[in-house]
Amino acid sequence: MMLIRSVKPLEQFNVWLEFSNGEQKTINLEPLMRGPIFEPLRQNPQLFRAVHINAELGTIVWDNGADIDPDVLYGSHLPAWMELVKIAA
Repeated sequence: MMLIRSVKPLEQFNVWLEFSNGEQKTINLEPLMRGPIFEPLRQNPQLFRAVHINAELGTIVWDNGADIDPDVLYGSHLPAWMELVKIAA
């Protein structure tokens, strides 16, 4: 399982991430931010920029309870809601 070691918020919905294998990526989170938990982040840039690491989960989180699976961020998996859309199509 891939874990996130470091995060830096960038412009718009982009973040710079460092993964547990040392790899670094800049990722646009906008396509992943769906559903009511992410709505406050989409509407409030200051809240989005408060992203931080939860060491227990090994991923990025926000104070409103939103998080994104580190394997999704690494590109190994699709979010569950994207999988459901893919299956329904």
